[in-house]
Amino acid sequence: MVFMDMERRALDEYLPGLADRLAGFELTELETDGNPGIEAFRACGGAKLVVPERFGGSGASIVDAARVLRELAALAPSTAVAAMMHQFSVTTLVAAVEQDPQEFAAFPDLLAAISGKRMLLASGFAEGMRGQNILEPTLRAERTDGGYLLNGVKKPCSLSGSMDLLTASVAVPGPDGTPALGIALIPADAEGLTVAPFWSSFALAGAESNEVRLDDVLLAPEQLVNPPLEKALPLQMLGLVHFQLSVCAVYTGVVSALVRRVLAQSRGSVTDRADLIVEIESAALTAEAVARRVLADEPVDRALAAVQVARFATQESLGRVVNRAVELLGGMAYVSSSDVGYLAAAAHGIAFHPPSRTSAAGAIVESFPA
Repeated sequence: MVFMDMERRALDEYLPGLADRLAGFELTELETDGNPGIEAFRACGGAKLVVPERFGGSGASIVDAARVLRELAALAPSTAVAAMMHQFSVTTLVAAVEQDPQEFAAFPDLLAAISGKRMLLASGFAEGMRGQNILEPTLRAERTDGGYLLNGVKKPCSLSGSMDLLTASVAVPGPDGTPALGIALIPADAEGLTVAPFWSSFALAGAESNEVRLDDVLLAPEQLVNPPLEKALPLQMLGLVHFQLSVCAVYTGVVSALVRRVLAQSRGSVTDRADLIVEIESAALTAEAVARRVLADEPVDRALAAVQVARFATQESLGRVVNRAVELLGGMAYVSSSDVGYLAAAAHGIAFHPPSRTSAAGAIVESFPA
């Protein structure tokens, strides 16, 4: 068995040729703004990875999709982060169609277009604002003649430069003025949609995570779906489950790139290397166990509780593996190339994806009463 052999096979099966394309570039080239990674992902079929086969997609399961993301992140972290956000949007659309095809009648054609036209979707669902409930939209819609006017800002928004469509949760005023959840499908070239620089860090700069601003963007009625709360809430919860599993896969992949270097160079003792393998593979298997519970139709509230546990357990494990792997690779590896320091920095990104440990703590405790 080769380290991450299942992940590499999954990448080659679902996105043939992508690994070879990425291998032609240095890590530093793939991690800068305007890098070739995202377009390579698109060209090799990345847009349709999790689209069901009946809509022309590849139909990757949640387990296989996680394996693809892990290997992709080991090769090109920024591209994997961008792919993760695309998959978050697509899996939400898929879940909506499976829940109620009539309520979400516009989504099947969109899923077919994603597959056929290789469309990439930016996500406006998970919000990164301090103190913001990630299930509460920051974008606002108001009814007007001909549809809806949308206003608000999404930042950071990955794929801001390569997106064909922005999918976003929006607050839509109901008949009594109380905001209700809507799902908006916003073309990247919509009048009033602008992109501005936002991401200033060198880490994961290639994911195109900039500011997307909506100023009186007009959407036709069919471009905004306003489902009842009893349908919208389970969709949001299931979307968060998929998102957290993708977060685990991506950052496990980033750290696996360091472990792969340790193993390839036989750094440290056999025990040192075995300890790294045990910890990194335990993290991957923990997330996969939750993914398999989702495949087995685990109730969404139980799946959400389990994935929160997996996310923070993975976060802790990866922190330990990063420190040990960097130490084992040694000072010369650290100073002779920027790759080791870069991967170590990028790995810390897992801590900044919502929800934060503090905001999730109460829900975790409530999910496991004595």
